[in-house]
Amino acid sequence: MTRPPAALDALVAALKRLPGVGPRSAQRFAYHLLQNDREAADAIASALIDASARIRHCERCNTFTELEVCETCASPRRDATKLCVVETPADQVTLEQTLAFDGLYFVLMGRLSPLDGVGPNEIHFDRLLARATDGEVREVILATNFTQEGEATAHYIGEMLRVRGLKVSRLARGVPMGGELEYVDAATVAQALRDRRSVD
Repeated sequence: MTRPPAALDALVAALKRLPGVGPRSAQRFAYHLLQNDREAADAIASALIDASARIRHCERCNTFTELEVCETCASPRRDATKLCVVETPADQVTLEQTLAFDGLYFVLMGRLSPLDGVGPNEIHFDRLLARATDGEVREVILATNFTQEGEATAHYIGEMLRVRGLKVSRLARGVPMGGELEYVDAATVAQALRDRRSVD
């Protein structure tokens, strides 16, 4: 049996490290790039090398940036009394796209998952604590995902911040805008009932 070239094996192995990419998908991507689009392969390689060299973590909020302090943290138009905690830079981008939040962020770069060896140190809890208790922050909004790990992370952070006298809120959840109740799962409807608010 003829083995593929070592460089091709290395490319497939590297692509398999991407989330959601299995062995067959990685092989398909590798063959496509090398067979049909060498220009794209070179562009991807160049962009990855450039990003890896230039992208760093913001000293204040831990998101990705090319600067010591990201543009969001440096903006005088942001409300420094509100701090929104998210799991990833992608979550931060999603919240920013809503144009509904004018405060600042802290990006955990993960969530608590003891079975995977992810504890408070791995999600930069000490940095979050220092940031949240800097004297400016009045409210911390927990916007972790509604997974078991995300809920555990929100609970842990919430408890640690409440004992330090900070106001802590959690991102609401429930029936999506435009959603019809008959098509929404029972757990979501139940949570929407629990999170109901009065009508003005």
